[in-house]
Amino acid sequence: MVWGAATLSFLGLHLLKGDPARIIAGGGGAVSGQSQQILDQINAQYGFRQPLVVQYGRFLGELVTGDLGMSYQLNQRVTSVISDQLWSTVVLALGAAVLGFVLSLVLAVATAGRPRARSLSSTVELVLVSTPGFFVGILLLTVFSFRLGWFPVFGDDGIGSLVLPWLTLALPIAGTLSLVMREGLERALEQPFALTVRARGASATRLRLRHAVRHALLPVLTLSGWMLGALLGGVVVVETVFARAGIGQVAVTAVNGRDLPVVTGVVLVATIAFVVINTGLDALYRVVDPRLGSVAQ
Repeated sequence: MVWGAATLSFLGLHLLKGDPARIIAGGGGAVSGQSQQILDQINAQYGFRQPLVVQYGRFLGELVTGDLGMSYQLNQRVTSVISDQLWSTVVLALGAAVLGFVLSLVLAVATAGRPRARSLSSTVELVLVSTPGFFVGILLLTVFSFRLGWFPVFGDDGIGSLVLPWLTLALPIAGTLSLVMREGLERALEQPFALTVRARGASATRLRLRHAVRHALLPVLTLSGWMLGALLGGVVVVETVFARAGIGQVAVTAVNGRDLPVVTGVVLVATIAFVVINTGLDALYRVVDPRLGSVAQ
């Protein structure tokens, strides 16, 4: 997967129109003799005039050694460019993931097996899932920043500046996860073990939180891989709407400037995170449901 992502980013940027040497040089008009000499130096330095296969081979060789190279536009190591912005994006994505899971858990537990609450919740969840992220962000800004003044409009200054970006990312995730979790809860509440727990005098809340939720988590874990993809795509929109620094903004700037090393670095970081987290989720299946371990044996 990592190799495929790196290859697609390489091919995608090379299919874009325009001379990468001119983009690096910052020129777009007529080329003078001196300008042409500068372009020749850039082409020689980066090997842009070599066959695409040769460029691709050199590109893979550098990746294998862990060398992401220098940014064409910023003249900095790619690792430095990404590391400087990575923490801001991690805080944004991690906070939104936790908030989305908590909201989905509350909605599912509160509405499972209750027809009226279930109908109302399903309608709200459908609206959240169907609404584009940028519209959710603009709506939250209009209400809570422009009109009520509860949160800052933009920037990256404290927890207050994170609340609306977290909600923008978390609400669609919560809508999807709660739909799936509620279905699992309702199936679990119809199982024989639920009748046994009720017979022991356990309250409805205890039955749902301590016993039924565990049975409903397996499909939620499966969807968590999708949740990560949604977060990685959503941070670009959120960082743009709320004028926040992060690797999403870095990626957009790098794509516009055909800064291949930076684009590749961002893609690899996202892909490695996706692979590692999904591998961890696979291991959690047996923790959530030990019966899977006995089946595998």
